[in-house]
Amino acid sequence: MEWFIERHDGTGFMIRADKKLYEGGTFQKIEIYSTPLGKMLVLDGKIQFTERDEMMYHEMLVHVPMMMHPSPEKVLIIGGGDGGAAREALKHGPSSVTVVEIDAKVVEKCKEYVGIDNGALNDERVNIVYEDGIEFVKNCREHFDVVIVDGTDPNIFSSHIASKQFYEAAMGIADIMVTQSQSPFFQQDYFKAIVKNSAFLKNRRFYISYMPSYPSGLWSFMIAGDYELNEDEIKKRYEERKIKTRHYNAEMHMAAFALPNWMKEMLHD
Repeated sequence: MEWFIERHDGTGFMIRADKKLYEGGTFQKIEIYSTPLGKMLVLDGKIQFTERDEMMYHEMLVHVPMMMHPSPEKVLIIGGGDGGAAREALKHGPSSVTVVEIDAKVVEKCKEYVGIDNGALNDERVNIVYEDGIEFVKNCREHFDVVIVDGTDPNIFSSHIASKQFYEAAMGIADIMVTQSQSPFFQQDYFKAIVKNSAFLKNRRFYISYMPSYPSGLWSFMIAGDYELNEDEIKKRYEERKIKTRHYNAEMHMAAFALPNWMKEMLHD
């Protein structure tokens, strides 16, 4: 019996690795395991998701901004090579979804061994661009209704998409932008960097959700742009769009913006 352990500052998440399905990569080390929580994707030693809990992340990352836009027709996803974010975005019936992923191997191997995209990555409305996310937004001349940043844990390829320059470029081509912003409990340095670098954004707010296989199980997201947080409108859109979700609902949407005092203090500081 083998165990996979993700370690972070004297703590760790341990899961039984029944079988290693793949190991390789070009830009980063990609590992895919079969585990008691289903198939698991690991990049550079960091768990990206398990099949059992991935919807807790992808549904909160995608549906919160999508529901806050009255008509999200054009969607841009930075990262998201596993296809989970694209899968959820397509539920809103957009005309196009552009996925910008730096590592083609992630897309290839997730389609081959995992398949959480449920065919989204092969959908005719989805266009996959293999490019660095910050270069794409800096050079982009299109306008998107929603930009979703589905980055990995900070590394040489992803840390710059938490920079002020990236946020400026992204908001220049979007109505609404959302990004995952790590664990505010265990990854405070990275979280605080996002707080600082995004301070200039219009209507910037943070919200939280659960992700059992991530450090501390508590995860955060940052949203900004032209939107209104209205419970009645969110419920109406959820019903009108006939969205089917396993985790997200209108009540959770509103509750996600209720932050604990210690996190409010971090944002204030």
